[in-house]
Parts: sequence; C-alpha cells; structure tokens
Amino acid sequence: MTRFRVELGYRGTEFHGWATQPGLRTVQGSLEAALATVCGEPVRTVVAGRTDAGVHARRQTVHLDLTDPALVRLRGRSDRPTGVALASRLRGALRHLACPDVVVHTAAEVPADFDARFAATWRAYTYRLADDRSFHDPLALDTTVAHRGTLDEAAMARAAAELLGLHDFLPFCRPRPDATTVRTLLALDLARDSDGVIVIGLRADAFCHHMVRALVGGLVKVGSGSWPETRPAELLARADAGQTDLGPMFVMPPHGLVLEEVGYPPAEEWAARAERTRARRT
Repeated sequence: MTRFRVELGYRGTEFHGWATQPGLRTVQGSLEAALATVCGEPVRTVVAGRTDAGVHARRQTVHLDLTDPALVRLRGRSDRPTGVALASRLRGALRHLACPDVVVHTAAEVPADFDARFAATWRAYTYRLADDRSFHDPLALDTTVAHRGTLDEAAMARAAAELLGLHDFLPFCRPRPDATTVRTLLALDLARDSDGVIVIGLRADAFCHHMVRALVGGLVKVGSGSWPETRPAELLARADAGQTDLGPMFVMPPHGLVLEEVGYPPAEEWAARAERTRARRT
C-alpha cells in the first residue's frame, strides 16, 4: 500500500456533511466514488476533521492508501509523478460525476506514518455574520449568516479573548459517547471586514461536535445584549470545575462556517504527534 495526502476544498451547501451516509450526497461519498473510478477499486479516505451538513472547506486534508494495481491503473502510460496524476484524474472524475462543488488542490505521496486526522496540530475556521451594519452581498449568501439587528463586535471580541487556552468546552459541545470535550483554543479573533461583515476566526488543536457554531452562538448572545460579556468564560470555568448542568447551547446555522486550513508538524514528528493525539485527554 502507498499512502497519499490529498488537499481539497468544497462548497458544503448541497452536501449532507463529510461522512458517507446511505442514500445521501456527502463529500466523502463523492470523493470515494471518484477514487473508485480512477483506481478501479474501492478506496477509503481518512479526513482531518468531519464537517457537518452545509459547512464548507477551503482547504481540507485527507489521506488514503492505494494498492499496487490501483497505482498501475492510475499512472497508465503517463510519466507524471503519481501524486500529480492522482490529482489530475480525480478532477476529471469529479467533473464526470457532475460534482463541481468539490475541488482537488494537490495530491502527493507521503510516508505511511502520516495520518490526516491524528497527526494534525491545529484546525482553523472562519465564521461570517452580516448584521444591520453590514453590506449584504447576494453573491455571499451561501457563506454568510444574516443576523437581524446590530451586534456589538467590541463586546464580542472582549468576551472571546477570555476563552483561549486549555478548557473543558462542554458548554459549547455536543458530546459524543466515550469522547472528551477537552480542547485547547489557540486563537479566537473577531473583526469587521471592508463590507462591515463580522468575521470570526478560530484555531484549536481540535474541535468537538458543534463547538465552533456554539462558541459563535455564545458570542452572538453577548453581541446582542442577551448575555453579559463574562457569561461565556463563566460557563467554561464551571465546566472546568466539573459541573455538567450548564444550560442549552445556542448553535448557529452551518452555512456561515468554513474550514480554512489544517496544520501539521514537520514530517519527522508525524508519528509522535499521532500517538499523543490518540491518548484521551482529561
């Protein structure tokens, strides 16, 4: 088996999320259908981070393993590097499958200890909000959430600054069985762009289910005056102390969310990073 790292992006509007689901159009299902076309056999992908229905990705990372017969079929009579051939043929297969909302950026052969999910050191997202102070661009409707009223972005930014670091993000996560909600939030920035749209940038070692959309929801509560600036940090402090009765989450719509990039350490650190990530945090 030969391992490949593939970088791709997608518009999540018409997908039921990343993960394959019977009878539903998903990003993984579309990508693996294209891989089966070019490789002549089923190929399973491992993704850096699953995205929900309606969520977009500018630069997502997956890894996959190809057998020798698949490599022979993939190369054909071409003398191109195998990664270049894989990226090119995947683009053609996606066009043939009428899947223009998935874009393959690059593909390259990597050592077997590269793991798209467990070797990653951080994931970065952005969330876009247009309130009454913003220009509502009709061409950005798929990637921007409209908010009725005006948000106090200064109060939101002050509240955001108190959430950085290692915490139990249970107040802003939908827990999965046997999974931790402990995460390290590395960056949480908020500013208006030239159109007055509030752009929230988040970066963490990993995100649990609904964490980004719930964090943004908490900040929107602050910006609209429904919560005091101190409320999001107080919820984290209560979770860090072991409390679990923290009230309902306010989860924002998915279409304002974009996975921007996934970060990895140098190649010589991939195996060690994957081993550390697999260890459950407390």
